[in-house]
Amino acid sequence: MRCASITVTFSPDPVLVVTQLRALPDDWLRLVVDNGTSDDEWALIEPAIANLPGVEVMRLGANLGLAAAQNRGMEYLAGRGDCTHVLLLDQDSEPLQGSASALADAHSALVARGYPVGAVGPTLRDPVSGVQHGFHQVVGWRWARVNPVDGAPVPCECLNGSGTFMALDLALSLAGMDEGLFIDHVDTEWSFRLLASGHRLYGVPEASFLHRMGDRTTRLWLFGWRVWPVRSPSRHRYLFRNAVLLLGRSYVPPIWKAWAVVKLGLTVVVFALAGPQRLAQLGNMVAGVRDGVLGRSGAL
Repeated sequence: MRCASITVTFSPDPVLVVTQLRALPDDWLRLVVDNGTSDDEWALIEPAIANLPGVEVMRLGANLGLAAAQNRGMEYLAGRGDCTHVLLLDQDSEPLQGSASALADAHSALVARGYPVGAVGPTLRDPVSGVQHGFHQVVGWRWARVNPVDGAPVPCECLNGSGTFMALDLALSLAGMDEGLFIDHVDTEWSFRLLASGHRLYGVPEASFLHRMGDRTTRLWLFGWRVWPVRSPSRHRYLFRNAVLLLGRSYVPPIWKAWAVVKLGLTVVVFALAGPQRLAQLGNMVAGVRDGVLGRSGAL
């Protein structure tokens, strides 16, 4: 197994990016795919990255979207011919010590036991609240979270894109990420496409990443205390647009569709009552639903 990581950046925090790259195994190729950061900003980032061994940079020159950046990175790795497995990362994730290797080891062990592994992923922990996000499973008629803190990999229905570890040839054989989604629910769609292809997803409790959801997070009480991501109005337009697009796809599980409708409704209520930029938020949510109904894809 020869591993590489792909970190997609857009106007990133240089300190966080360097911290992430240093947390990865020294013998991995670490590829940074920059998605349109300005030259002035990149001039502040480049010196820090340049000092790290085994790091390569691909600058796309424009924001092509998360899915396109991940695909360009995987195509580049395939062209090198010396990489078999890939770890996808957002710029705001930090693997804890040994977590990347734990994902690779778990993937190898599951394959050796004959399981049709599509991808494995870590537990995610919000660095501000310390809340662990766990793994999604279908429990009866519920789209539920389980939060194992140790033990063997657990089957799950969906993996967060940042932390997804998989075989490179499998990813490319399924045509990679859906670039029409641009950002938000790219990982959701990919998880369901892997499952529909006959593969399985596993969460690895031994691997843990700090991960920042949205622009920031806040805690609110909603039948229990929850960490709620705070997103910009434009991000909510993508989120709502892409959720509506997924509602119309046959390979997306019905239980997720029902859960998604409920969560979109809760998002409207939360931001209508207490969110910042309420009118802009609600306007973009409505626009996102309209975009989805009309089948619009790509950048908005």
